[in-house]
Amino acid sequence: MRNPFLVLCCLGLILGVVGSNVQAQESNRSIVRLKGSDFEGGGAGAFGNIKYDAWGVNYVYARATGRHAQMQAEFTLTQIPRSGLFLHLRAMNQDTGGACPIKIEINDTLVHKGPTDLPNRVWAWQMFPIADGVLQEGVNRIVISNELQDGTLGMPPWFMLHRCIIGPEHLSKLSQPDISEDFHIVLPKEKKPFPEPYPEGEKESGFAFRGTKGWLWKAEQYLEEIPTLVQCKMNFLMVCYGSMVDIEHYGWGHPEANRWWEPLPLKKKQAYAQVIKECQKHGIEFCFGMNPNLGSKRILDYSSPKDYDDLWQHYQWAQDLGVTWFNISLDDITHGIDASGQAKLVNDIFRRLRSDDPKAQMIFTPTHYWGTGGDDPYLAALAEEIHPDVYLFWTGPQVVSPSIRRAEAQAYRNAVRHRLFIWDNYPVNDGAPTLHLGPVLGRDADLPEVVDGYMSNPLHSQNQINRLPLMTCADYAYNPRQYDPMRSITQAILHLGKNRRQQETLRDLVEYYPGMLVLNHPNTAWNPVRQQFLEIMEKPHSYRLAFAYIQSFEAMVHQMNRVFPRQFRATRKTLHDDLQLLKSGFEAKYTMME
Repeated sequence: MRNPFLVLCCLGLILGVVGSNVQAQESNRSIVRLKGSDFEGGGAGAFGNIKYDAWGVNYVYARATGRHAQMQAEFTLTQIPRSGLFLHLRAMNQDTGGACPIKIEINDTLVHKGPTDLPNRVWAWQMFPIADGVLQEGVNRIVISNELQDGTLGMPPWFMLHRCIIGPEHLSKLSQPDISEDFHIVLPKEKKPFPEPYPEGEKESGFAFRGTKGWLWKAEQYLEEIPTLVQCKMNFLMVCYGSMVDIEHYGWGHPEANRWWEPLPLKKKQAYAQVIKECQKHGIEFCFGMNPNLGSKRILDYSSPKDYDDLWQHYQWAQDLGVTWFNISLDDITHGIDASGQAKLVNDIFRRLRSDDPKAQMIFTPTHYWGTGGDDPYLAALAEEIHPDVYLFWTGPQVVSPSIRRAEAQAYRNAVRHRLFIWDNYPVNDGAPTLHLGPVLGRDADLPEVVDGYMSNPLHSQNQINRLPLMTCADYAYNPRQYDPMRSITQAILHLGKNRRQQETLRDLVEYYPGMLVLNHPNTAWNPVRQQFLEIMEKPHSYRLAFAYIQSFEAMVHQMNRVFPRQFRATRKTLHDDLQLLKSGFEAKYTMME
């Protein structure tokens, strides 16, 4: 049975972490979503923001109440909005007869003045047209004021606001909270085709190349995930350059691990030859790559022919096995940040590849792999000197990007003047003890118009549970214009769980670990369970709430052990470690005295 406290905990997490950190993000349904409590001023500060069975509300009283007569909120738009937009309010009039006249302004432009058609003491929606040109790129401001003069604080006349949305006239699921506002999963009754099919007769408009890479994965992990790639119509699998170093004997970052100048051990070659063979069997492009200048005691010398030959041996080995896609990564390095030298290296390896196979393709990960280009001499040099057929990896406007917009991709592409693959740093945890299991969010539907490929960066040891967010990435990459994150994660759960008990357990797990994108906390190491518990413990009189949280989380952990006794072992270890940390933190604060 589902523990109802789970929903309360997730709600508390959203409230505690997201709160008033409002982002205006464009989607198929809206470009701005605000809660009433995101508005400053009004009466919520005096009487609270939970009214009439709704949370996150605010309200304005008569002018005579001063600052309580007006509420205002700001939101940021990253590009000039499209035309034909409407302001949708979920609100109500006072609990006595009659409608309270209000004034609504956006950027000092009058949107509405006078009474509304909203009922008394009942939540309802009303929309107001927004004239073209009112909204602007950058910071925007909306103000709602009570127009009646006489009245006292806490008494009619008042107008109460629950939700404020800006979007097209016909918004689907208007009464549902936005996924980034309240992440609560309701599982559908039946599985549907996945990823989302295209409507009959509609041309496919997703990314040409859709896939993932490993994160210090071993060969057996890559093999495990190939069936999921096939199931989700993904066609690209890139080996992590960390997988190609000696992680069998040294930890990542150890100076002896990255011995790129040495041949790969025979056992390792045999293991990855099997991965390559399975990819070829299922129509998946396997991309081989290395990073010679990261975590290595011997940095590749861009002027050394011997160094080129030493690196080339690995690419030649992969090409001899039929590989046609290759990567050289020089990201996150501290030595060898020389655009001209890097271009010389990439061009040399690419030339050798193409001399043996004209179909060979190369993707380069530059040192400056995020941002929008701008006045960057490094990127300008790459644009001029690197072979025009080479693709570049790009992670978006940030290393870990809460959103990726078409305009940002176009700006970066204009700067580098090369075709792009998105290296999406989601749901990667960089080996940290956490999980990011919610759906991918905030990626524009029209990104494939300027970007050729999309690659998800995954969890480390928990590759099996990584299938949940990976499936949503696949859904988005295949059919971005029809992508709905909540539909995607619920269908991913139904497809991954073999029965209803497993599906409900996965649902509860995802609600505990919604992911850094859902909760707008772009940090790969961030752990929402630990963070939520710390916030509960910091509250006064937190004993019962903290105890209930531990009980609820522990019930989910036990359920995972029961319904998945032979699956998700790395995930269950993460859950066990989190549970022990919660218990020890609780005991440290509430030690029973004898």
